[in-house]
Amino acid sequence: MDRWQELSVLVEERLKAASASERGVFTAGVAERLMSWHEALPEDEQAPFTVGLRPLLNSVWEGVLGDTTAFSAVKRGVAEFMLSEYCHNDGQDGPDDADEAAATATLYAAHAYLFGCYDFANWTSRRAVEAVDQHLEHLAEQEEDELVPDADEALASELRRQLRDLDLIANYSKELRYSNTGLPIDTSVRLRVELRTPLSNRV
Repeated sequence: MDRWQELSVLVEERLKAASASERGVFTAGVAERLMSWHEALPEDEQAPFTVGLRPLLNSVWEGVLGDTTAFSAVKRGVAEFMLSEYCHNDGQDGPDDADEAAATATLYAAHAYLFGCYDFANWTSRRAVEAVDQHLEHLAEQEEDELVPDADEALASELRRQLRDLDLIANYSKELRYSNTGLPIDTSVRLRVELRTPLSNRV
């Protein structure tokens, strides 16, 4: 088993042990990193559907950090996706924008916030790993002589980042335990600085 696969098992175990609120913050962090990477692409390479999910991701952040008024916005955002042409069972014949990594992770994060399920958090983790793998494939296909990073190390690096995120989030487990019923405004504001900011950092 490669190192990245061993680390993937560790992330799965940590997510199973985490509370639903902690998993919500984790998925928001992973989705944020993928979204900010996508937003940094040249404008003509950005997927309109993905960029259009930025307000939904912002609402997810507000919700997982204790603002209960965000629930309606997240619910509405998920419903709009479910009723759109992007939610389909047409396989390759349907629109594919919703399969972009940041878009998928954002939708998983919204579901994780609404329903608290382990599966959505685990799928978000895997989607980030897949995004790294796809990026490596893209680099390998380029004609430039740019050195392609070692795949096992690159995938392991992403998973180590996820484990560090989970370590950070665990430090706030007592506060986050009550986030679904609402946190004081000053607590939510503090958590934006102490959790959202470092979890959003792409480094």
